Amino acid sequence: MRSSAIACAAGIALCIAAPASAEVVHSSAGDLAVETVATGLTNPWALAFLPDGRLLVTERPGRMRIVGSSAKVLDGKLSPALAGVPKVFASGQGGLHDVVLDRGFAQNQTIYLCYAEPVDGGARTALARARLVDEGTPRLDDVKAIFHQEGPLSSGQHFGCRIVQTADDNLFLSMGDHYRSRDEAQNLANHIGKTIRIRPDGSVPPDNPFVGKAGAKPEIWTYGHRNSQGLARHPTTDQVWEHEHGPRGGDEVNIPLAGKNYGWPVIGYGVDYSGAKIHEGTHKPGMEQPLWYWVPSIAPSGMAFYAGDLFPAWKGNLFIGALRGQVLVRLERDGDKITKEERLLQELGERIRDVRMGPDGALWLLTDNAAGRILRIVPVNRRAG
Repeated sequence: MRSSAIACAAGIALCIAAPASAEVVHSSAGDLAVETVATGLTNPWALAFLPDGRLLVTERPGRMRIVGSSAKVLDGKLSPALAGVPKVFASGQGGLHDVVLDRGFAQNQTIYLCYAEPVDGGARTALARARLVDEGTPRLDDVKAIFHQEGPLSSGQHFGCRIVQTADDNLFLSMGDHYRSRDEAQNLANHIGKTIRIRPDGSVPPDNPFVGKAGAKPEIWTYGHRNSQGLARHPTTDQVWEHEHGPRGGDEVNIPLAGKNYGWPVIGYGVDYSGAKIHEGTHKPGMEQPLWYWVPSIAPSGMAFYAGDLFPAWKGNLFIGALRGQVLVRLERDGDKITKEERLLQELGERIRDVRMGPDGALWLLTDNAAGRILRIVPVNRRAG
C-alpha cells in the first residue's frame, strides 16, 4: 500500500501508514476521511485488535491473517494465512466468521473463533479457542472446539456466529436458524436460532436460565432468533446487545435478556422472500419486541458501541454495518431506547461486514467482497498523516 507519511496513533504502540489519499464523506459530525488500511482480502468477516494495535482479520473462505508488519507498523501488509485454523464449510454464507481476543490475552494469548463446521455434507455453527503464536511464522496452536451447535444442519445459510465476552469472562455466541429450519428457533431442545452463554472452557454457567429444565439445552440464553450477525457489549453496563436479519423486512436490534423469547418466526415485521406471510402478527404475549427494526431490510452485520474521543458527539452511539443497505448505520440511544438513525458512507456503495471501535478512537470497517478492504474512519482534520 502506498503511503505519504507514518503517524503514531495516540495511546497505543502502533504507527499507522497514512494513505496518500482518502475518500471524504459527509456526516452529522462533519466531514469524515475514509482511509484504506489494507486491501486484497477475500470476503473479510471480522477483525480484532492485538495489544500493539495490529489486526487479526478473518476471511470467509477459511483464512486468518495478521495485518501490520513485525515492526508494529500498520502498513497494510498481510501475513500469510495462519496455520491451525479449523477446517470450515466454505459454501454459501458459511466459512470462517468471528474472532475475538480473550480478556486475558496479554497473559494467555487466547483467542476465540466462530465458524461453519462441516458435518455429514452440511454444516453447523462451532466455537473454538486457540493460542495465537505470534513469532516467526504466526500460527494457531492448542486449537480446541468448545461448542458445537446441535440441531438440523445447514446447507449453507444462517450461521449467526458473533462472539462477545463479558466482564465475568463468560462467552455469548449468536446463531442462526439455518434458513430451512426456522421453526426450530422456538424449540429449546436444540441450538437452532438461539444465543448461548458458556464459560471459556465450554462448560455451562450454573445461572443460565434453562439449567436443570427438562427438554432444554442448558447453554441457551435466549431463543427465537433468525440470523444474528451482531453482538456488542455495552462499555459501561456490560450488557450485551444483539441484532439479526429479518427476511424481506424486519431486521431487529434487541437486548437479549436471560430466558426471553424474541419471537422468530411466530412474530416479526417482514414477509417471506416470495412476499408470502410468515408471522402470526407483530406482537404476542411472552415474546419480546425489538428496540428498533428496519422495513425494508438493511441486512445488518457487525456492531460496536462508540466510546472514543475522536467523535465526541457520537459517544455512546451504536454503529451497525449493512450488507444490503451498503451503509454504516449510526443509532442514537437514550438508555435502552433507540431514538434516531443516521445512514453514513452511502457514497462508498460497499457491503459493510464488520464494524469495531479501534484503540485509537477511530471506527474500523470491513467491506465484504472478493477484493475486501479494511477501512479506518476519522474526522478529516484527524487523519493519520
